[in-house]
Amino acid sequence: MARRRRGRPIDGVLLLDKPTSISSNDALQKVKRLYFAEKAGHTGALDPLATGMLPICLGEATKFSQFLLDSDKRYRVVAKLGERTDTSDSDGEVVQTRDVNVEREFLEACIDKFRGTTDQIPSMFSALKYQGKPLYEYARQGIEVPRESRKITVFELKLIRFEGDEVEMEVHCSKGTYIRTITDDLGEMLGCGAHVTYLRRIGVSHYPAERMVTLEQLEALIEQAKEQEIEPRELLDPLLLPMDTAVQDLPEVNMLPSLVGYVQQGQAVQVPGAPSEGIVRMTAGEERLFLGIAHIDDDGKVAPKRLVVFREE
Repeated sequence: MARRRRGRPIDGVLLLDKPTSISSNDALQKVKRLYFAEKAGHTGALDPLATGMLPICLGEATKFSQFLLDSDKRYRVVAKLGERTDTSDSDGEVVQTRDVNVEREFLEACIDKFRGTTDQIPSMFSALKYQGKPLYEYARQGIEVPRESRKITVFELKLIRFEGDEVEMEVHCSKGTYIRTITDDLGEMLGCGAHVTYLRRIGVSHYPAERMVTLEQLEALIEQAKEQEIEPRELLDPLLLPMDTAVQDLPEVNMLPSLVGYVQQGQAVQVPGAPSEGIVRMTAGEERLFLGIAHIDDDGKVAPKRLVVFREE
């Protein structure tokens, strides 16, 4: 007997404006339930304190979520000077209090040290794993484990506001950058300590911020659908971005429709004008049907790597 599907097959990317005080996984599960989606995954966790852009991949789009994990991010952060906490944000316990005697010129000189490529040691309150367990699980038990520093790049760091004991900044950074750690390190440079009181992710890759939607907006659309006696999908599905937006930074290889069958069987194909190496995004025909991603093999052929499964309507 065929197994009954738990949810409907729906593909695309939703730009959720994550609220504060819930985890990224909680937000993901709410979206999955509201869409009654068969499959869903998010693309890089935000702390419970943080709000903002959390791309959620539904259905076949989950196959390409790693590319959003690896993409650049942009944040707006407010730091409180004079207090250091055990989590480097206001959800933690204050472990040290110091006087704030910081001149703007010195603050700007310290901020400048974070621009460019540097080494960062991840916070103990991060989701990185050590011996199979997230670091935050050790931290909650009061255990500190060794962490290797890793290269991060801060492409842009702007000082937006400096008033009293508050510093507001905008950060454009590479994957794996911990804004809490930058804030804590900045506080130590300034000699007064600091922690994050507000953190909002305002950008992921090239996604438009104006396409973000809140959980409240999704719930309101479901209520609207009930009132209009229509399926919720009629109002919810138009909010989804195409699944290939997750790989929009990859070079496109557009092939003739006659090659699609070979690609879907996993066969490498010769496509005139394809790059000589690397990972590419495959499309077919004038309508540019997204097929998945491929790599260029040693023979210069386009070799399928991860394919979209097309369902019968």
